[in-house]
Amino acid sequence: MQLQELLSQLRKSRLAVLATVSPESKPESALVGFAVSDSFELIFDTLETTRKSNNLRLNPQIALVIGWDDYTTVQYEGIADEPAGAELENLKEIYFQVFPDGPLRQTWPGISYFRVRPNWIRYSCYNDPVRIVEFRAEDLVRSKII
Repeated sequence: MQLQELLSQLRKSRLAVLATVSPESKPESALVGFAVSDSFELIFDTLETTRKSNNLRLNPQIALVIGWDDYTTVQYEGIADEPAGAELENLKEIYFQVFPDGPLRQTWPGISYFRVRPNWIRYSCYNDPVRIVEFRAEDLVRSKII
């Protein structure tokens, strides 16, 4: 699988199930809308009062499952942060292309934006033929896409 194929697969989906860890070390999950940059970074918005926001501020490790139609899925693990300044503005442009209603949410009190940088990505297709491919962060950094 070429990295461009992986990027295309990620961009087919607008929703992901994300998993975070609570302050009590319990797993918590949520559905989020996301966009993906050319460097495989995910961006999503949420309110600062949500469990996922609180969890990520305490422990930035995150896992997501993206896509589940047609027996094809992407597992994605990484580290989340809250970009600021020009970096945030660039990521919001990517996000707003996928979610044109996103600019309206900027007026919501406590709206926050998280970026996730990948450590590990696994593409799985259980159709015939079965295809499973794993990528580590260093595989993605060496790519021509990033």
